[in-house]
Amino acid sequence: MNTTKITLVGGPTALIEIAGFGFLTDPTFDEPGEYKLPHVTLIKTSRPALSVDQIGTIDAVLLSHDQHSDNLDNSGRAFLKRVSRVLTTTIGAERLGDNVEGLRPWQSVALSKGGSSVKVTATPARHGPAGIEPLAGDVIGFVLEDGSNIIYVTGDTVWYDGIAEVARRFKANVVLLFAGSAQTRGPFHLTMDTNDAIETAQAFPDAVIVPVHYEGWAHFKQSGDDLLKAFNTLGFGSRLQLLEPGVATSIISGAKRPKS
Repeated sequence: MNTTKITLVGGPTALIEIAGFGFLTDPTFDEPGEYKLPHVTLIKTSRPALSVDQIGTIDAVLLSHDQHSDNLDNSGRAFLKRVSRVLTTTIGAERLGDNVEGLRPWQSVALSKGGSSVKVTATPARHGPAGIEPLAGDVIGFVLEDGSNIIYVTGDTVWYDGIAEVARRFKANVVLLFAGSAQTRGPFHLTMDTNDAIETAQAFPDAVIVPVHYEGWAHFKQSGDDLLKAFNTLGFGSRLQLLEPGVATSIISGAKRPKS
């Protein structure tokens, strides 16, 4: 069995601990409030379960994209300056500068310390239906490999052939899935809904599915309970791991599970 520890901070923000390394996804530490973007106002409805000081020192931020406040808010931007390494999209790195490194899909970097290493590979993502790219902007996901674990962080995306290609290349044992069926621009979802989550679970048959980014913001249309109901209905609810905010949770993979 392989063990990964994940702590949900809130929304898309989670601390992933593997092989002595700490990775933080999409930092959001603001209190509840409104964010006026060019085409929409986003409303944050809950506070983070952990403060910046409670997070402590991490090795890298995995930032799926910088252009939306529900993935990088004001406190999150300030947090980036405290971190030695930030990985994100190439255009996001140009905007943010300083310690931010841009990656193209399938590009990899290695982090090493104390005789251990973790390989980080950027993966494709599409933040909504086909054709949304000029409006939504570039997004990436990440795969972390430490020799024992393969952890896939989807970033803000829907199910499409890019995610299927990730599944063909990586036999992930944990999928941190950005869910919530976010809707802001019209009658379509910008992040995974329950159907997308099920498609992803089927594509990664050996992975524990750990959903994030389905609570804390008004534009999410589906909850963790919606995911659990859908997974249970299809008979593989045991593969879904819902996190309690602020609680470090060991995600144990590799155990035999009912086939989905």
